Amino acid sequence: MFFTTIILAVREIRRHLLRSFLTVLGIVIGVAAVVTMVTLGNGATAAVAEQISSLGANILQIRPGQGFGRGGGGPQAPDFDMDDVTAIQEQVAGVRAVAPQAQSSGVAVHNAQNWSTTINGTTAQFFVAQQWNVTEGRVWNAAEEQAGKAVCVIGTTVQQNLFQGEDPVGQRLRVSNVSCEVIGVLASRGQGGFQDQDDVVLMPIKAVQRRFTGNRNIRFIMVAVDDSYDSQSVQDSLSSLLRERRHIAPGADDNFNIFDTKQISETLQGTTKILTTVMGAVAAVSLIVGGIGIMNIMLVSVTERTREIGIRLAIGAVANEVLMQFLVEATVLACLGGLIGILLALIATFILAPIIQVPFLFDPQVNLLAFSVSALIGIVFGYFPARRAAALNPIDALRHE
Repeated sequence: MFFTTIILAVREIRRHLLRSFLTVLGIVIGVAAVVTMVTLGNGATAAVAEQISSLGANILQIRPGQGFGRGGGGPQAPDFDMDDVTAIQEQVAGVRAVAPQAQSSGVAVHNAQNWSTTINGTTAQFFVAQQWNVTEGRVWNAAEEQAGKAVCVIGTTVQQNLFQGEDPVGQRLRVSNVSCEVIGVLASRGQGGFQDQDDVVLMPIKAVQRRFTGNRNIRFIMVAVDDSYDSQSVQDSLSSLLRERRHIAPGADDNFNIFDTKQISETLQGTTKILTTVMGAVAAVSLIVGGIGIMNIMLVSVTERTREIGIRLAIGAVANEVLMQFLVEATVLACLGGLIGILLALIATFILAPIIQVPFLFDPQVNLLAFSVSALIGIVFGYFPARRAAALNPIDALRHE
């Protein structure tokens, strides 16, 4: 009996294709909007996580000053020095690697090509902390680091713009007025922290301090935390050590800040998920509108088919069978709208994802939930018209013109 009811419902829908399409248009738009927003939101969340993780897994970044800048108004916070780096290595438990960094900028030149880039002076611990390998050549050794030798490891962006297909290893490039030998090329990491991570020239920190910054100051320190240690406890130990070394009085504010990339990642991902949920909720309003549209058209259909309903009741059909027929029609319409909406959402997401530069992540649960909600809307908003049809008096229905 149920199978026969479905056949009758599909036949009735086919008899009025245009009306059926207009009936489910609200459901189509609602499902398409919800699935598109949620899928793109999930892609944005994944993109944020990937960008933050590219900065390094379980990394603490220590900078002078307060907040993201160096503070305003008051005296400028002092930079760090190599004694601070040595103290962190020797006195803080749970530290896997410590990489001091001194930065500058300049124009790198090779033959007739030039490229403006970032010069980052650091130690070999940087490659351990960042878990960043070289695809060609090598990193500098302890002797080169100690002597501050003019050797460099370049990112792929610098390689592409200066060497253009040539093997850079063993060749020399000039950064500002400093000539250095290229000994390695970093593996590509792309965008991270809202900048191109591959646009960099890495050199031993002593070379950068002597030839670029002109001082022994360290702009910031990167600390890689051992996975077996709690990041917050290591952060507390670092804070206590640096307060002592920088002679900060009890109760006074720190003149340095410690950023945990893991916490930043969790915060940004949480914010993105909240925005995705809000956008999905706003888009879901159109599903309610679509449900109201189904109810209105089904009420019109009951009025149009009053005589047909009277004939069915007169020849022996019970009220529940009439109710089931109209309820199935409403549900089938809603399910068709859900399927069409999901298909349109997948097409739209596949097109939009590369444009806004987020990965296309197909989530079966989101699509199944959207389809289930569309079916539920068909049942809920189709029940009142179906009940009205089932409650008709056969004699009055047969008299209807």
